[in-house]
Amino acid sequence: VSSGSALDMKFTAAALFSFIASANALTGYTKLSNSVSLRKSLNMKFTAAALFSFIASANALTGYTKLSNSVSSGSALDMKYRVAVVGGGPSGACAAEIFAQDKSIETTLFERKLDNAKPCGGAIPLCMVGEFDIPESVVDRKVRKMNLISPTGVEVDIGDTLKPDEYIGMCRREIMDSYLRDRAIEYGAEVIQGLVTSIDVPEDHKVSENPYTINFQEFASGKPAGVAKSREFDLIIGADGANSRVAKAMDAGEYNFAIAFQERIKIDDDKMKFYEEMAEMYVGDDVSPDFYGWVFPKYDHVGVGTGTVVNRPAIKQYQKAIRDRAGDKISGGKIIKVEAHPIPEHYRPKRVQGRIALVGDAAGYVTKCSGEGIYFAAKSGRMAAQEILKLMKNGSKLPTQAEIESTYISKYDKLYGPTYTVLDILQKVFYSSNGAREAFVELCNSKYVQQVTFDSYLYKTVQGNNPLDDLKLLGDTIGCLVKGYAMATPDAEFSNPVESKKRL
Repeated sequence: VSSGSALDMKFTAAALFSFIASANALTGYTKLSNSVSLRKSLNMKFTAAALFSFIASANALTGYTKLSNSVSSGSALDMKYRVAVVGGGPSGACAAEIFAQDKSIETTLFERKLDNAKPCGGAIPLCMVGEFDIPESVVDRKVRKMNLISPTGVEVDIGDTLKPDEYIGMCRREIMDSYLRDRAIEYGAEVIQGLVTSIDVPEDHKVSENPYTINFQEFASGKPAGVAKSREFDLIIGADGANSRVAKAMDAGEYNFAIAFQERIKIDDDKMKFYEEMAEMYVGDDVSPDFYGWVFPKYDHVGVGTGTVVNRPAIKQYQKAIRDRAGDKISGGKIIKVEAHPIPEHYRPKRVQGRIALVGDAAGYVTKCSGEGIYFAAKSGRMAAQEILKLMKNGSKLPTQAEIESTYISKYDKLYGPTYTVLDILQKVFYSSNGAREAFVELCNSKYVQQVTFDSYLYKTVQGNNPLDDLKLLGDTIGCLVKGYAMATPDAEFSNPVESKKRL
């Protein structure tokens, strides 16, 4: 029986009123018969009427009790497991979308700022556009050329190996994230605009089904202060970025992180034409001692930024250098937004604890060398949700930690572990000094290098299956390194002993 609370209350009130009225009638008859001598026939009629009403009312109350028990029993049978996804970026939105499609699950998505624009280059590979059904309206620019500039100013244009229908998508995060969240909402996910402040984790959560309690501040539109609330959940997906509260609650451990700094700069239409299908990467210790600087085109402006792990206190110095290196191409532009954010450098020590799993930046899924994280965030969120749903068997059980690790974690690492390893090696080899950076730029003149690089990026598989070309590339690499170290100026020395102690 499906019955609302209001209907239940009305039914109870009616039955109770009738019951009391009948009881009063019987009581009133007793008093009346004691004080007044009535005719026997009248007494019998009155008694029969009152008694009939009393019995009917009692039956009504009994019927309500049976009805109430039936509703309660039905509710127990219809009880759904509650999944919380904390964080509304690509990883959280894609996880929530999968969970929301299963009607045996109650899916709640927490996002602190629904209009948030995360500091990010915004590049997405071609495979993501198709795999995640990203519409044209979300992609601001289709980049088909990349200008790579060495420390000494040597420029190499790459992109000739791309096919006519291949490109790198450039997005604004506030547009893409909103689109992915809206899709999860359409499938039935509940979205709470709120900041998760803490999570109460039961001591026995690894061996029991005791729920987790999420404590949060819920924000209403136009109100600066949030309202403190708490809700219980059976399973939690941590998609809340590098500073993850979920990771802290589950004691997932720490990781090294870079600081990414970006300015959005509005330049005039003539200058913007240069970046119609072009992105730029600058390498050199002036723009970053261990990463690169970039100029990426957006809808009507460019994103200009850089990042570093080893010298984070000097990030503004490196940002000024990338602006200077871009020079006339962005001169006269107006800075319309300044953004900064931590970017993880490697996996968290623990990515699953009990019925809590991390995805995206919270798990540490950002590649070295390229600093890419959007695709891996979306992929990990979707993969985690898909594997967990299979384990839950149509909402009939909760998964264990061992089950989540043997499915989601194992499959993700098998699929993308080689990519992280290769890019980690490349960063250590080519971003370590100006000599290595010069060699890197020169190597990118090779059509084979361009083909392997773009195919690996666009389709997320490690390429390079031609032994002869790979052997030749090894020889070219050694030659370019020797030449690069001979011509490059030494890297500037820096010292940040306090900051260095924070690195793991």
